[in-house]
Amino acid sequence: MSRAEDIFQKLIYFGEDAIDEFILNMQTEELFLDFKQAVSVGKNFTTLHRDDRKNLAKAISGFGNSEGGVIIWGVECSRDLEIGDVAKAKVKVKNVHRFLSWLENAISGCTIPSHNKVRNHIISCDDNGDGFIATYIPKCEIAPLMTTGSNTIYIRSGSNNVPAPYSVIAGMFGRRPQPNIDLLAGNRRLEVLFNAEDDMLYPQSLDNPPEEYVKINFALQAMNSSNVIARELYLSCNTLETGGEYNKVRFLNYNQMDAISGVEGQLNLITRPELRLPPRGILRFCNVEIILAADVDEDFKLEGVIGAEASAPRDFRIYIPKNTLRSFVAKAFRKDEEPTALLNEFFNDYFIGEL
Repeated sequence: MSRAEDIFQKLIYFGEDAIDEFILNMQTEELFLDFKQAVSVGKNFTTLHRDDRKNLAKAISGFGNSEGGVIIWGVECSRDLEIGDVAKAKVKVKNVHRFLSWLENAISGCTIPSHNKVRNHIISCDDNGDGFIATYIPKCEIAPLMTTGSNTIYIRSGSNNVPAPYSVIAGMFGRRPQPNIDLLAGNRRLEVLFNAEDDMLYPQSLDNPPEEYVKINFALQAMNSSNVIARELYLSCNTLETGGEYNKVRFLNYNQMDAISGVEGQLNLITRPELRLPPRGILRFCNVEIILAADVDEDFKLEGVIGAEASAPRDFRIYIPKNTLRSFVAKAFRKDEEPTALLNEFFNDYFIGEL
């Protein structure tokens, strides 16, 4: 996981507490992090204010042409002579949901080419609708990004987005494009099944085997989102904790791959040398089957990484604290919610990575 993605995930899972920590620790703006106050307050505006749009465009170009980064909207900075611009105070974004909509509408028009991997997340929102937003800008693998307003190519230098020198721009255009592998979880399905004789999961020889269980199925897939052919694609998964004695994780239908032996609970796959994945192509690594019973006495943890030769690896994990897992399984057994809603909860809240 990149430093920029790590910051973004921290903001997602710790919310406004992460901003408070930045202010308490006098966090400086740096290579992967920028703080901005929002000028767009809604008065006489129906779109993003030109100053906010300018800041967004420079950040998309600068972070995208470098190693990626995060903007936190709603934080005031002050200049410290020794350490630079530091987070000083919270200045909430007015009508944060409207501001989010303006950001989303502006992104595609900020740079040439447009950076379609930019993501926004509302960190928190108070009763008045005001709050904070994080904008995650990953490294762009396709081409140098030029702002549409000033026709400038920026790079990140220290805590600033600065115009790229000619020699750097020449190197960007001369750089051989690299494949970019995205993770997909397809064919998702959730069922509540009984330990019946005709499809018995738990042998009757067990002491008090579970009478019913939750089964979650999905396919781990890779998509080549770049404009070049990808080779030597790989997937590694490691089941660290299953949540309980009767819970299981199974990896199925990977016989088209070269499997490398690992420790118990680990799966290591790599595509065969003759396989090549074209741009926008999708490859299925394997199917994953997760069995969850009512007896929960530990967290559920599964970690993995996908990638390809010469591409940046992408980490992912499934993490469910034991109390949350116990509640999730209980809801499935009670049928309080539709399976689709539970699937959305599983992948939106517990699957950590770029799906």
